[in-house]
Amino acid sequence: MKELNYEPVKMDPGPARTKTKQVSSRLLEMTGVKGKVTEPGPSVSRCSEYGDDLFATEHPWSVYEISDAQVEEGMQNLRKALGENGWKITKDGKANSQAQDPEIYAENKAEQFDVHVTGRRKTETGQSMLLFKVVSACFRAASASDLDGQY
Repeated sequence: MKELNYEPVKMDPGPARTKTKQVSSRLLEMTGVKGKVTEPGPSVSRCSEYGDDLFATEHPWSVYEISDAQVEEGMQNLRKALGENGWKITKDGKANSQAQDPEIYAENKAEQFDVHVTGRRKTETGQSMLLFKVVSACFRAASASDLDGQY
């Protein structure tokens, strides 16, 4: 079994999902952009390579029905606000795609979360949006059985 380079926080899946939603909400506020936000909440997946009672959350979501100018504004606001809110930007550049949309990778070691944000501009086949993927470090559930049936 692999060893983690940190001590997982003890938390059950319900509170971990809530915490992940709170992190996502703060990230949305940092963008300063108003649009529609996708609904599905965070999912839970086991960190089984480290132990049966460990799990992480993942929350992919987006802000849509926004303009290309709002995409740019949101990315600029994030660049400024992330550092002011305990996040360290680990990559800030263009996505490795044909569109070369702007993207930011950042981590918050205190909160134990990573985020990947892509600013997608309007194309012939898609709308302008900010795409987020928020991922937690591994949490430790009270027992492995608490993770049974979680998704």
